[in-house]
Amino acid sequence: QVQVVESGGGLVQAGGSLRLSCEASGSIFSINNMGWYRQAPGKQRDLVATITTGGSTKYGETVKGRFTISRDNAKNTVYLQMNSLKQEDTAVYYCFALLRSGTTQWGQGTQVTVSS
Repeated sequence: QVQVVESGGGLVQAGGSLRLSCEASGSIFSINNMGWYRQAPGKQRDLVATITTGGSTKYGETVKGRFTISRDNAKNTVYLQMNSLKQEDTAVYYCFALLRSGTTQWGQGTQVTVSS
C-alpha cells in the first residue's frame, strides 16, 4: 500500500508563487512516476507535471516555463514550484503515485486559489 499526502496549497495573488509538496509513505519501493494533476470547477482533471524516479519530467502545456516539478527520493517527496501564477491556475491540485503494478494512488487534493 502507498499513501500520498499533499500540502502547501492556499490563496495567492496573481503573479505570485506557491510550492506544493507531496509525501509518499508505505510501500515506496513500488513507486514509479509521481506528479500532479489539477481540476477546476466544472472541468476535467488535467495533467500539470510528472517526474520519473530518474528525474525525467513532463509538463502540461499551460504551465510550461512557470511550474517546476522536482523529487527528493530520500524524503519520498515531490515538489511543485509554481511561479507567475494566473487566475486560471485556480484548481484543486492532486498528487499521484504511479506504482510499478500499474495502479495509481491519489492524494486527497489541495486547493490553490489565485486572486486578481
